[in-house]
Amino acid sequence: MPLTDTAIRKTKPEQKPLKLRDGGGLYLILRPDGARWWRLDYRRPASGKRNTLSLGTYPDTSLAEARTERDLARKQLSKGIDPGEHRKAEQSAGIERAANSFEVIAREWLAIKAHGWTNSHHAKQQMRLEGHVFPWIGKKPIAEVGVSDLRPLLARMVERSHHEQAHRVMAAISSVFGGLRP
Repeated sequence: MPLTDTAIRKTKPEQKPLKLRDGGGLYLILRPDGARWWRLDYRRPASGKRNTLSLGTYPDTSLAEARTERDLARKQLSKGIDPGEHRKAEQSAGIERAANSFEVIAREWLAIKAHGWTNSHHAKQQMRLEGHVFPWIGKKPIAEVGVSDLRPLLARMVERSHHEQAHRVMAAISSVFGGLRP
């Protein structure tokens, strides 16, 4: 019998963890401390071994959301994709994207250049990037930064009649990209 929100809320913790099954491998673990964890049991496509995927906690992840996640995982399984491995790959890609963001690369560039610059010049370059560039394109992966990202950034400065500052910001951005070349 499928779970309901009412049944989940009314079930009280016991001395040992309690499994409330919904179907299709989806269940809710009710721990003795009252915590409620969504889990999905499935068989790995390649080896057929049993595996468990965590889908979040109740009520942060509702019953409907858990069922949606279960259905998505089952679609992946039908295509031969291990949902656990797929999640790890997505997280790894997200970490890699964050590590290669424009801001991270620009800060590395600033650190390298600091040795050859005066303290005041380094501070000015850093302030330019922090004030005019990072808020708009800092989080974006550097490989995805293009003219369509830079044009509005520079146009804002030109509209405020900061032509020289726009020129210097563009020079700093170009230098960050130039610093990537071997």
